[in-house]
Amino acid sequence: MADDLTSRFQIGESDFLLDGQPHRIISGAIHYPRVHPELWRDRIRKARLMGLNTIETYVAWNAHEPVRGQWDASGPLDLGRFLDIVAEEGMHAIVRPGPYVCAEWHNGGLPTWLTADPDMRLRSSDPRYLEAVTSYLERVNEILAPRQIDRGGSVVLVQIENEYGAYGSDKAYLGELIRLTRAAGITVPLTQVDQPIAHMMEGGAHEGLHKTGSFGSRISERLATLREHQPTGPLMCMEFWCGWFDHWGEKHHTTPAEDSARDLDELLAAGASVNIYMVHGGTNFGLTAGANDSGRYLPMVTSYDYDSPISESGDLTPKFHAFREVIARHAPVPDEPLPEPLAAPELSVDLDAVAAPLELVASDRGEFPSPPTLDELGPDLVLAEYRTAAPSTAVGVLDAEVRDHAWVLRDDLQVGTLQRVLGDNSVGLPAGRDLTLLVEELGRVNYDQRIGEAKGVIGTPTLDGAPLPGPWYVRTFDVPALGEAVAAAAGTEGLVRSGRAVGPVGLRGTFELGDAADLFLDTRGWGKGYAWVNGFFLGRYWRRGPQRTLYVPGPATRAGANTVVIVELEQVTDATARFVARPDLGHEVE
Repeated sequence: MADDLTSRFQIGESDFLLDGQPHRIISGAIHYPRVHPELWRDRIRKARLMGLNTIETYVAWNAHEPVRGQWDASGPLDLGRFLDIVAEEGMHAIVRPGPYVCAEWHNGGLPTWLTADPDMRLRSSDPRYLEAVTSYLERVNEILAPRQIDRGGSVVLVQIENEYGAYGSDKAYLGELIRLTRAAGITVPLTQVDQPIAHMMEGGAHEGLHKTGSFGSRISERLATLREHQPTGPLMCMEFWCGWFDHWGEKHHTTPAEDSARDLDELLAAGASVNIYMVHGGTNFGLTAGANDSGRYLPMVTSYDYDSPISESGDLTPKFHAFREVIARHAPVPDEPLPEPLAAPELSVDLDAVAAPLELVASDRGEFPSPPTLDELGPDLVLAEYRTAAPSTAVGVLDAEVRDHAWVLRDDLQVGTLQRVLGDNSVGLPAGRDLTLLVEELGRVNYDQRIGEAKGVIGTPTLDGAPLPGPWYVRTFDVPALGEAVAAAAGTEGLVRSGRAVGPVGLRGTFELGDAADLFLDTRGWGKGYAWVNGFFLGRYWRRGPQRTLYVPGPATRAGANTVVIVELEQVTDATARFVARPDLGHEVE
């Protein structure tokens, strides 16, 4: 498809054209919210040293607008600055604003205030959906338009939607996204991506879009299928999967460097353009990790290392060197020194305790005749307490659907857990009066038809088959605020005994550094909870693994005194914060 808009960067009959000359894109994915902003330049520069000429990034709507009408593009969300750094490093940029992105990012990038409406038809030409999408795209394109290559910026391609053929085939919807994008002044070529499977390619196709593929193996076969559906113009693998993501409770996934390098070589030898997914994965900081559910709910771990050529902490891996060698056969590679990996400082910190940390960030939400979902209570809630009177003089069985994990208390004593990841919806209850469920959302599904599903308690729990009557008293907890709240609270003596403490409990300690430095916080000996360093929300930890360390980016630390805080929801067997030299993401599986 020849692009009919005047631009320095165009789609020709067989190639991308840069200033009228054939140009091959050799790109790599870096998601700016998954990298500390003070490390953006480092990661982009290392990608250039591998031989890349382009950086690709998603835009996560729910990161920029977690509350409707409250738009944020500052600090770690400063997309404009990220794209400017790409340009300063002499590279081009591909931007994929969605509005749906998948990306193993919670809710696939769609805001929970949007998906809370059960009657809204997501990713469609539903007028209410398009109204919200229009506002979002106008905001994003205000950032992109002045940064296109024709205006001296880095942006050469913009993608419409994402893997849409795997979800739907609403051509009016795609057409409206194209119209909105062009109306905002985006003149560079527009693309779409799907797996090279016939029905997906057809469902996501539109005459205004250049088709690209997502795959990581069987290169010749996938390129041939892509060519059937895109008869002219350059072939491009928009997602060359060189690794994979991890779920809690599974093994750490890796892909042999030699296998990925061989596939990359075949792709480049065929003359195709490529976007390596991911060249640097980064981290699901805070509460941003998504989940999958193809019959079983599986939440993502905090690390998004992805077995990438550039590791989560910025190291150049054997895969980096293998890819660089392959790229050098097909394109110029910078002849510059490559940085060596550095071991992080090792130290340990004894932690003191803060009792009842959740009380520091609790909000009473009132009483309800039946349990409300988290979505009915507000956007992006992840932890809530549901309490009701459930008197019984005999042992009974509680049945409840929770999304996704609940600690069950009888008269304020824990008696069991309900775990969606295990399909465990029942627990035996002793005789008693009050019932409390502390419910945690573990990550919102980011793919397929369960995007936007409600969280919290679903329906009305039953005791021995009889619905539990209300009222239900509900409180929610501001999890991101826990770090600062625990750091500032008064300590409590006697909660830590022989290194052990029962949660919910806050634990904090202070440590000294000679200079700011990357760190790896060892979570062994801890149960399930959240961690912060100097108020920077590192993310979740869980003894279920496979991840055993949390990455602490150097810019979040400082010379002199530093503070580490954890909020433990279950129990710790070692109330010590240990920082180790290298990351441990778990046992590997290929």
